Amino acid sequence: MKVYKQRAITTFAALTIIFAGAPLRAETTEQPTLEETIVRGSYLQSNEANALKTPTPILDVPQSLSIVTSEQILRRGFTSVSDIIEYLPGVSMSQGEGHRDAVVFRGVRSTADFFIDGVRDDVQYYRPLYNLEQLEVLRGPNALLFGRGGTGGILNRVTKKAEIGSNFSQITGYADSFGAGGLQGDVNVGLTDSVAFRLNAMAEGLDNHRDHFDGERIGVNPTARVSFNESTRLDLSYEYVDHERFIDRGIPTGSNGDPVERFDRVVFGDPNVNVTRLKAHIFMANLEHRFSDSMKGKVTAFYGDYDKLYQNFYAASYSEANSPGVVTLDGYVDTTQRENLILSGNLIKEVSFANMSHRFLLGAEFVDTSSDQDRWNTYWSETADDKETFSVARPMGIIGGVGTNALGGRTVNDFTVDQNDDTRVGVEVASFYLQDEMAVTNYLDIVLGARFDQFEIDVFNVPADDSRSKQDEEVSPRLGLVLKPMENMSLYASYSESFLPRSGEQFANINGSKGQLDADTFANTELGFKWDISPALSFTAAVFEIEQESPQVADNDPETLDVIKSETDGFELQLEGQLTEAWYISAAYSYLDGEQMGRTGSKGLRPRELPENMFSVWNFVQFTPKLGAGLGLTYQDESFINNSNTARLPSYTRVDAALYYEWSDDLRVQLNFENLGDTVYFPSSHSTHQASVGAPFNARLAVTMDF
Repeated sequence: MKVYKQRAITTFAALTIIFAGAPLRAETTEQPTLEETIVRGSYLQSNEANALKTPTPILDVPQSLSIVTSEQILRRGFTSVSDIIEYLPGVSMSQGEGHRDAVVFRGVRSTADFFIDGVRDDVQYYRPLYNLEQLEVLRGPNALLFGRGGTGGILNRVTKKAEIGSNFSQITGYADSFGAGGLQGDVNVGLTDSVAFRLNAMAEGLDNHRDHFDGERIGVNPTARVSFNESTRLDLSYEYVDHERFIDRGIPTGSNGDPVERFDRVVFGDPNVNVTRLKAHIFMANLEHRFSDSMKGKVTAFYGDYDKLYQNFYAASYSEANSPGVVTLDGYVDTTQRENLILSGNLIKEVSFANMSHRFLLGAEFVDTSSDQDRWNTYWSETADDKETFSVARPMGIIGGVGTNALGGRTVNDFTVDQNDDTRVGVEVASFYLQDEMAVTNYLDIVLGARFDQFEIDVFNVPADDSRSKQDEEVSPRLGLVLKPMENMSLYASYSESFLPRSGEQFANINGSKGQLDADTFANTELGFKWDISPALSFTAAVFEIEQESPQVADNDPETLDVIKSETDGFELQLEGQLTEAWYISAAYSYLDGEQMGRTGSKGLRPRELPENMFSVWNFVQFTPKLGAGLGLTYQDESFINNSNTARLPSYTRVDAALYYEWSDDLRVQLNFENLGDTVYFPSSHSTHQASVGAPFNARLAVTMDF
């Protein structure tokens, strides 16, 4: 590992030295100005995605992706990542145990495939939207660009950067009928012709339809940009996140496998215990230099410091047939302190030879993560166990970990008796990748690349005084073909692979057999079609298949391994843009199918959290230069909560609407209506019986002022 670590650091240092000397060279030779990779203020998808690392038009990318701009976030009234996901094809939200964003990409559940400006944001929490320029969802394995994970897709948040030569400010305040409200501001100051400063900030009070729910969030994100000359630019950023909220794991399922609808107002938790807290300090420096018309480079340094607490009670089991008025509660308290250092760099070089144009991408990345995490189970005085039964009531008869159990006895929880684990984890990753985008003819492009990752994890189990290490080395290939029969149309085929170390997304442990198992591997085959119907309207379609291989210790022989497979396939459709000058539409449809494979073959069971059909549409009509309205609908088929297919989420349809009024050039008023039909629905779940209860009708008023 030391060799690869040294090589990664050396690569980063060499790139930095090259860039550091670049401004001096640039003074003697006129160079083209650095171009922004983000298109602002457009309903249409941006022409380029920041996460792709190369300036490749979306039409030429052999991959399905979606981009949501800051203008769309503002216009649609999005307040969370889940709001955005509901209107995109191929992805859905998981419950995330009530304390984090958790996205299901094409049937592959992930809590770790979140990135910020192309760098892994490796802790579980709810990501805010206040400082986003755009949000990018890249479906399918993305290991070539991002390494481990990315098995079904990734989500990349592109943050707002300081803009040289501009002075502007904007403030938005909102309040909703649940009692939530907040403020967010955006101020940019061009200090000189070459230096700019920008500050994005938010303060938010949380509330919703569920008992006990409250919380608050603070986010502060100052950024600075320095332009040394037309070819060299430095961006500096710091973000502070302070987040606290109530934890709600949802309600149990009944005898028929559906959520028990009569419990939709019951919170199976403790108003004083169910809470998550996060404080994060995130620093980033990004240096870009254009050496010539055909060569550009970038180096990035990222440091994140995270301190998180998560504690809860939840409904662990429930038998509607045998004890309809009694529920078993379980819980735990989990703490995480994590530091993440990431150094990365890449070069883009465009050349022509062998009668073809080539765009080469060469990159390296080094990751150094240290994580201190522990978990304590609940311990109830009456049962001397982590589980206790309670009568179902609103509210539940438990406050501050003290309550009356189903038998009428006083029971007290203690989070200091039953320790589940206490681990010190160190992770080092060294990565190198190369990609070539070849323009073979005017009508045919070929994308060919591969990435090498060496992933090394060291885990110290404190209670057991036991140290374990595991090293994975993986090569992730990528192949894509793009056929362009017309300038505004493309057909593509692609194949890519990804992997996930058996330590898990959050480095839980490598104890027991996990220390002996190779990484899970994922392969994605995709065929797609992209059509820019007009400059303001695009249509995309994709057919895909994802195969997973997971080595497991054989049941009859611990010395041998069985390779267990699972498969997910489906197709996606998306229409985005202006149907007319006054009518904007965003429509998406997904079909997903999958099958779990056992040691001896097919089980015939469907993977959990995989709805067969998903559909969404949002329409916005501009009635006058000042007045506009939006109307949207989301539909999700039933899906299973567990892999045994005994508990399910029923299908649902939800209708949303919005009304906009431009009071003046500097003042806009917006009224959003969520769940107009006041539908009772259950949008997401966790792995056992907990089903999240969807929000009833909610109205939100937002006022935006420009200065």
